[in-house]
Amino acid sequence: MIIGLGSAAGDPMFYREVGIVSSILVFVLIILMYTMVTYLIGKSKKFETLLEGRSICLIENGEFSIDNFKKENLGSDEFFAELRLKGISQLGQIDQAIEEVSGEISVFYFEDEKVKYGLSIMPDSLKDAVKYIKEEGYYSCIFCGYTEEKHTGSAGNCPKCKKDKWVPASNRKRVT
Repeated sequence: MIIGLGSAAGDPMFYREVGIVSSILVFVLIILMYTMVTYLIGKSKKFETLLEGRSICLIENGEFSIDNFKKENLGSDEFFAELRLKGISQLGQIDQAIEEVSGEISVFYFEDEKVKYGLSIMPDSLKDAVKYIKEEGYYSCIFCGYTEEKHTGSAGNCPKCKKDKWVPASNRKRVT
């Protein structure tokens, strides 16, 4: 919008054939449209949601909210990088992660005593996914982050998303 206004203001200064009236008309039109949109946003919640969107919960209780995550255009690498920048190493540290209307990610953490096993989000942590458990312990589904204790043998399908690839879970506490 600023570039458009700058162009409308600058064109009469650089080109003789462009009159000042058209620039003033552009300015008035943009100001009226901005005022109208601001008024409608204040009057109608539906209109506000249509234009600005709404916040979406991406992680809840240490697992992906897969229905909401599918609607977003976040690649897992990009999302994991965003979480790592906030000092998070595994999903079991997160009570909720919400993508705000602005595009920022808000993260609410579990207290250290309540941190549980979860899917590691460290680089290359998902590359050695298994379908067969050789060593007992906690494992996380690489698709949704669901975590459970597994015994040796077939890992089986995830009860949440029905996928069948698992990685060892982490219970690291968050470093602040």
